[in-house]
Amino acid sequence: MSVTPPNLRPYQRETVDAVIAARKSGVRRMLVCLPTGSGKTVIFSHLARLARKQVLVLAHREELLGQAKQKIEQALGGAAAVAIERGADRAPADARVLVCSIRSLHEERLAKVIRGRDLGLIIYDECHHAAAEDNRRVLTQLGAFEPDWQGTLLGFTATPARGDGQGLDDIFERIVYARTLPEMIKDGYLCPLRGFRVTTAEDLSHLSGSGLDFREEELALAVDVEERNALVARSIQELARDRRTLAFCVTVAHARNLCKALNHLGVRAGIVHGTLPSDQRAQALSDFRSGITTALTNVAVLTEGFDDPGVSCIAMARPTRSPGLYAQCVGRGTRLHPGKRDCLILDFVDVSRLSLCTLPSLYGMPRDLNLLGEDAAKARHIWDQLQFDAPGFEVEAGEITLSRIQELARNFDPLTLRTDGEVRAISANAWVSLGRPGLALHFHKKPGRICEVLVLQRGARGRKWEVSMDGKAMERFSTLEEAVQAVDYEVMALGPSAASSAREDAGWRRGPVPPEMISAQEARGKRPANLGDALRLAAFERVIAGLVGNRRGTSRATSNPGNRSDDSSRGTSGLQG
Repeated sequence: MSVTPPNLRPYQRETVDAVIAARKSGVRRMLVCLPTGSGKTVIFSHLARLARKQVLVLAHREELLGQAKQKIEQALGGAAAVAIERGADRAPADARVLVCSIRSLHEERLAKVIRGRDLGLIIYDECHHAAAEDNRRVLTQLGAFEPDWQGTLLGFTATPARGDGQGLDDIFERIVYARTLPEMIKDGYLCPLRGFRVTTAEDLSHLSGSGLDFREEELALAVDVEERNALVARSIQELARDRRTLAFCVTVAHARNLCKALNHLGVRAGIVHGTLPSDQRAQALSDFRSGITTALTNVAVLTEGFDDPGVSCIAMARPTRSPGLYAQCVGRGTRLHPGKRDCLILDFVDVSRLSLCTLPSLYGMPRDLNLLGEDAAKARHIWDQLQFDAPGFEVEAGEITLSRIQELARNFDPLTLRTDGEVRAISANAWVSLGRPGLALHFHKKPGRICEVLVLQRGARGRKWEVSMDGKAMERFSTLEEAVQAVDYEVMALGPSAASSAREDAGWRRGPVPPEMISAQEARGKRPANLGDALRLAAFERVIAGLVGNRRGTSRATSNPGNRSDDSSRGTSGLQG
């Protein structure tokens, strides 16, 4: 009896089309990035049905093998053989699709698997593991890196970022399709996320800052303490209530201790970890799915391949600096399920000098934001509106709520921005802050002619500080201080009159604001007290709006009402490079 293959969602169809188009264009090793719960297995099952040659599916987790076999059989309509190659299981030679545990494919066994088979498509699930030495060896033995290889390697992952910092760019040629978790939630394919930030008293400041995440041994000593476990357990009890909860821990001991703390409060909790015997692990998962337990503590077991749509709370008892790991953990609660309205994310945030991943940071908001149980997507909409209404407004470090940010943004005044202390220490000139983008200085290049100098950050590395005069890019410097010193030198070289006009106490700064500037700034709710403030506001607004020319050698006149001559495109010789 044939089985009807599942219908593809629009983005799943787009993925299939992107893979086919990339292969036709000559790409042989390609990557698809889709968040947990987006139906990656459905997509590669459909591709397996389209394949003309035999297909090899590589997976890491035991749970993924049976899941992949079932969905591929459904996609193939039950008409072709799908076999598992794992342990004592041997796939027959005529199997159209082989689903393999990559860990079982030692060199000799893999040679037997591929002998006599015509493999055209290799699908690698959770392929962010591909850069590991033995996994790469499997791909090499399959011939994926040979110049004349005619097959296709297709990797699927929710996160292309590895915890060890190894890139995938030497494994895969191109990301052919990608969608983010917030995009999928916005389109209704995954459930909304709400969040609470719970601050603990534990201090992570002494932990090593090397690498992309904390060292597990150090982290466990810092967070697996009785008081913190009790706080985490109470928070789950009070905030999650009857939600089915997954708690992510650092070590097995941490998971055991948190499980005990939950049981002590009357929360029915179980535990799973990699060293748990398979029968006990299966029983713990069964108890959780059936409702015998409502919370499950785990260590690096449920971050991949765990499919339980009924999970509606994720407790991040394990602080992490890795966006990839954080997204994987949160993804365990994003699947849609009847009666499930959303998923609650509990971020347990310890004292740290390093940045910890939180639900707000996943959405591109300040990581110290406490959503107080609000929907993250709605909060992001409010944040975007604040950025539009108060351009240049920045949130200082430290825990803060959205309502407090809104209050601060309403009262934000660019004139209150303070110039960097190191700049004030090396310069007597009236440099003013434009916020994170950089600095501005106004002075009289000639009597009655105001010149505007901007020092703006262009990029993140190297000679990133660009100096422009009246809209014309002049030179770049490695540090802000070098740029300021170079400008100060050139201003002084213009003579005593120019040098004195660049000082804070120059009388012209307290002069009246031209009527045209008053009208323009009053329209935006500002009324500068003098010409110096008006020029600073105008520079701030242009920079934030991205209207300052930033290409070296291009010239665009800056609208300075104080100018009385037409030589605004000229620059000082020393900064022209």
